[in-house]
Amino acid sequence: MIISGVTNNPPAELVIFDCDGVLVDSEPLSMRVLLETIAEAGADIDAEQGYEHFLGKSLASVIEILRRDYHIAVSDDALEKMRKRLYAFFESELRPIPGIAEALASIELPRCVASSSQVERVKLSLAVTGLAPFFGDRIFSASMVDNGKPAPDLFLHAAREMQIEPARCIVIEDSPAGVEAAKRAGMRVFAFLGGSHAQTPAHRQSLEDLEPFLIFDDMAALHGLIESVGV
Repeated sequence: MIISGVTNNPPAELVIFDCDGVLVDSEPLSMRVLLETIAEAGADIDAEQGYEHFLGKSLASVIEILRRDYHIAVSDDALEKMRKRLYAFFESELRPIPGIAEALASIELPRCVASSSQVERVKLSLAVTGLAPFFGDRIFSASMVDNGKPAPDLFLHAAREMQIEPARCIVIEDSPAGVEAAKRAGMRVFAFLGGSHAQTPAHRQSLEDLEPFLIFDDMAALHGLIESVGV
């Protein structure tokens, strides 16, 4: 569904993929472990609140939100315990987004990953789901920039490293923070609603309110959508 779009955009030369919720169906696993960690630190936050406040944001941003809005601190030991627990879940339960491997194989444009997660976590996610060969070392993390999503820094950094002008980039995102970041970077953003966490009317509305270039929910359609906007 096209939400907004300008027909005089320059041809696309790079596709930038978020990882969690776009390449891999990791958000439910990540949120489960995060909320367990938060509960152990003394705050009771349900999944709906978690997705509203934390989806698509870096761990540093999450920790700051918890400190500022919930007045709790998560220790380094707790964060390390959370990381080990999450990685164990990834190795046993993480699955790719349905149709993403076929979509990646059909896209001829250069591609990269720009994720709020740390590089180590992105590489693990891609390795256990068989998607690593599609990206190689073209992985960029919020840890590489001063400000994570919804700031545009990460997407602008990825474009610079890939030597592509922002206006010639298409971003595939699933979170409001990511959609906002891509728009602020001057990039066309395709909002994806196919992850298992993104099925609610509230989530769709949160993305529609940001007016991405288009919204879609089936990775099988991605190649055709990219072709339709010009390459």
